[in-house]
Amino acid sequence: MVDPNDELTIGQLAKRAGVTVTTLHFYEERGLIQSRRTAGNQRRFPRHALRRIAFIRVAQRVGIPLREIGEALAELPVDQAPTQQDWELLSAAWQADLDLRITQLVRLRDKLTDCIGCGCLSLERCLLRNRDDKLGATGTGPRRLWVNPSSD
Repeated sequence: MVDPNDELTIGQLAKRAGVTVTTLHFYEERGLIQSRRTAGNQRRFPRHALRRIAFIRVAQRVGIPLREIGEALAELPVDQAPTQQDWELLSAAWQADLDLRITQLVRLRDKLTDCIGCGCLSLERCLLRNRDDKLGATGTGPRRLWVNPSSD
Protein backbone atom coordinates (compact mmCIF):
# COMPACT_ATOMS: atom_id res chain seq x y z
CA MET A 1 0.00 0.00 0.00
CA VAL A 2 1.23 3.49 -0.87
CA ASP A 3 1.65 5.95 1.97
CA PRO A 4 -0.47 9.04 1.06
CA ASN A 5 2.12 11.22 2.83
CA ASP A 6 4.66 10.18 0.19
CA GLU A 7 2.48 11.40 -2.66
CA LEU A 8 1.36 14.72 -4.09
CA THR A 9 -1.75 15.69 -6.00
CA ILE A 10 -1.17 17.25 -9.40
CA GLY A 11 -1.98 20.68 -7.95
CA GLN A 12 0.46 20.23 -5.07
CA LEU A 13 3.16 19.01 -7.43
CA ALA A 14 2.61 21.93 -9.81
CA LYS A 15 2.83 24.44 -6.97
CA ARG A 16 5.93 22.85 -5.41
CA ALA A 17 7.69 22.44 -8.78
CA GLY A 18 6.81 25.93 -10.00
CA VAL A 19 5.12 24.70 -13.18
CA THR A 20 1.57 24.59 -14.45
CA VAL A 21 -0.71 21.59 -14.25
CA THR A 22 -0.72 21.60 -18.06
CA THR A 23 3.06 21.23 -18.03
CA LEU A 24 2.77 18.21 -15.76
CA HIS A 25 0.20 16.66 -18.09
CA PHE A 26 2.59 17.27 -20.98
CA TYR A 27 5.52 15.68 -19.13
CA GLU A 28 3.40 12.71 -18.12
CA GLU A 29 2.13 12.18 -21.69
CA ARG A 30 5.74 11.99 -22.84
CA GLY A 31 6.73 9.56 -20.10
CA LEU A 32 9.02 11.99 -18.28
CA ILE A 33 7.09 11.62 -15.02
CA GLN A 34 4.63 9.02 -13.84
CA SER A 35 1.62 8.99 -11.58
CA ARG A 36 -0.73 6.42 -10.22
CA ARG A 37 -4.50 6.72 -10.23
CA THR A 38 -6.58 6.55 -7.08
CA ALA A 39 -9.86 4.64 -6.89
CA GLY A 40 -11.50 7.96 -7.78
CA ASN A 41 -9.22 8.27 -10.87
CA GLN A 42 -7.19 11.15 -9.44
CA ARG A 43 -3.49 11.40 -10.20
CA ARG A 44 -1.03 10.94 -7.37
CA PHE A 45 2.66 11.60 -7.92
CA PRO A 46 5.54 10.30 -5.81
CA ARG A 47 7.50 13.02 -4.04
CA HIS A 48 10.60 12.16 -6.06
CA ALA A 49 8.76 13.53 -9.12
CA LEU A 50 9.84 16.95 -7.80
CA ARG A 51 13.48 16.02 -8.45
CA ARG A 52 12.66 14.67 -11.92
CA ILE A 53 10.87 17.91 -12.78
CA ALA A 54 13.81 19.97 -11.51
CA PHE A 55 16.08 17.78 -13.63
CA ILE A 56 13.89 18.39 -16.71
CA ARG A 57 13.70 22.14 -16.13
CA VAL A 58 17.45 22.57 -15.64
CA ALA A 59 18.22 20.51 -18.74
CA GLN A 60 15.71 22.55 -20.76
CA ARG A 61 17.19 25.77 -19.40
CA VAL A 62 20.61 24.91 -20.83
CA GLY A 63 19.06 24.04 -24.19
CA ILE A 64 18.75 20.27 -24.13
CA PRO A 65 15.81 19.22 -26.34
CA LEU A 66 12.96 17.51 -24.51
CA ARG A 67 13.43 14.41 -26.67
CA GLU A 68 17.00 14.02 -25.37
CA ILE A 69 15.88 14.67 -21.80
CA GLY A 70 13.29 11.93 -22.19
CA GLU A 71 15.90 9.52 -23.56
CA ALA A 72 18.16 10.29 -20.61
CA LEU A 73 15.40 9.86 -18.04
CA ALA A 74 14.42 6.56 -19.66
CA GLU A 75 17.82 5.24 -18.59
CA LEU A 76 17.12 6.06 -14.93
CA PRO A 77 14.95 4.14 -12.47
CA VAL A 78 11.38 5.49 -12.48
CA ASP A 79 10.81 4.69 -8.82
CA GLN A 80 13.43 7.05 -7.40
CA ALA A 81 14.72 10.57 -7.80
CA PRO A 82 17.68 11.24 -10.10
CA THR A 83 20.85 11.50 -8.05
CA GLN A 84 23.80 13.86 -8.25
CA GLN A 85 25.72 11.06 -9.95
CA ASP A 86 22.91 10.65 -12.51
CA TRP A 87 23.07 14.37 -13.30
CA GLU A 88 26.87 14.30 -13.60
CA LEU A 89 26.79 11.37 -16.05
CA LEU A 90 24.06 12.84 -18.21
CA SER A 91 25.41 16.38 -18.18
CA ALA A 92 28.85 15.07 -19.19
CA ALA A 93 27.23 13.36 -22.18
CA TRP A 94 25.60 16.66 -23.15
CA GLN A 95 28.81 18.68 -22.71
CA ALA A 96 30.08 18.41 -26.31
CA ASP A 97 26.71 19.38 -27.75
CA LEU A 98 26.49 22.38 -25.42
CA ASP A 99 30.05 23.44 -26.30
CA LEU A 100 29.14 23.32 -30.01
CA ARG A 101 26.01 25.39 -29.41
CA ILE A 102 28.00 27.98 -27.45
CA THR A 103 30.54 28.21 -30.26
CA GLN A 104 27.76 28.61 -32.81
CA LEU A 105 26.04 31.32 -30.77
CA VAL A 106 29.27 33.27 -30.30
CA ARG A 107 29.98 33.03 -34.02
CA LEU A 108 26.43 34.07 -34.87
CA ARG A 109 26.67 37.04 -32.52
CA ASP A 110 30.00 38.17 -33.92
CA LYS A 111 29.12 37.67 -37.59
CA LEU A 112 25.61 39.07 -37.29
CA THR A 113 26.96 42.24 -35.72
CA ASP A 114 29.47 42.55 -38.55
CA CYS A 115 26.77 41.92 -41.12
CA ILE A 116 24.12 44.37 -39.90
CA GLY A 117 26.13 46.53 -37.56
CA CYS A 118 25.91 49.54 -39.86
CA GLY A 119 22.26 48.90 -40.69
CA CYS A 120 22.75 48.73 -44.45
CA LEU A 121 22.70 44.95 -44.87
CA SER A 122 25.54 45.32 -47.35
CA LEU A 123 25.28 42.83 -50.19
CA GLU A 124 29.06 42.93 -50.51
CA ARG A 125 29.81 41.86 -46.92
CA CYS A 126 26.59 40.20 -45.71
CA LEU A 127 27.20 36.68 -44.47
CA LEU A 128 23.53 35.86 -44.85
CA ARG A 129 23.65 36.51 -48.60
CA ASN A 130 23.85 33.36 -50.70
CA ARG A 131 23.64 34.36 -54.37
CA ASP A 132 22.16 31.63 -56.58
CA ASP A 133 21.91 29.30 -53.54
CA LYS A 134 25.50 28.12 -53.97
CA LEU A 135 25.57 26.85 -50.40
CA GLY A 136 22.42 24.76 -50.87
CA ALA A 137 24.50 21.74 -51.81
CA THR A 138 26.32 21.84 -48.47
CA GLY A 139 23.21 21.52 -46.33
CA THR A 140 20.27 23.42 -44.93
CA GLY A 141 20.13 26.60 -42.88
CA PRO A 142 22.45 29.60 -42.59
CA ARG A 143 25.63 27.67 -43.44
CA ARG A 144 27.98 30.65 -43.12
CA LEU A 145 26.87 31.41 -39.60
CA TRP A 146 26.95 27.85 -38.26
CA VAL A 147 30.15 26.23 -37.11
CA ASN A 148 31.22 24.29 -40.15
CA PRO A 149 34.98 24.12 -40.83
CA SER A 150 34.44 23.15 -44.47
CA SER A 151 32.62 26.41 -45.25
CA ASP A 152 35.30 28.73 -43.91
